[in-house]
Amino acid sequence: QVQLVESGGGLVQAGGSLRLSCAASGRTFSSYAMGWFRQAPGKEREFVAAISWSGSTTYYADSVKGRFTISRDNAKNTVYLQMNSLKPEDTAVYYCAASLVEGSYYRYEYDYWGQGTQVTVSS
Repeated sequence: QVQLVESGGGLVQAGGSLRLSCAASGRTFSSYAMGWFRQAPGKEREFVAAISWSGSTTYYADSVKGRFTISRDNAKNTVYLQMNSLKPEDTAVYYCAASLVEGSYYRYEYDYWGQGTQVTVSS
C-alpha cells in the first residue's frame, strides 16, 4: 500500500515556475515507478511525466517537454515536478501516481493516486 500526498500548487503568472512535491508513505516507494498527470476542467486526465524506480529514466508528454522536469528522492520518499515557463493551458489539477509499470502513459496502469493539487496559470 502506498499513500500519496501532493503539495506545491498555487497561482502563478504565465512564464513563471512552480515545484510540485508528492510525498509517499510506505516502505516500498522505491519499488514503484512514479508519474504525474493533470486534469483541466471538462477534460480527461492526461499524462504529464513519469520516472523510473531508480530515477535514471524519465518520460514526458510532448506538451511539457523542455519545460517540466520530473525527479525523485527515494531516501525522502518524494517525487517532484519542476514546472518552468508555465502557460495558461497548464492550468489543471495535478496528480501524482505510483505504478509497477515503468514509463506508462496510461492511467489504468497506475495503482495508487494522490488527491491532487491545483495549479492555475494566469495570462
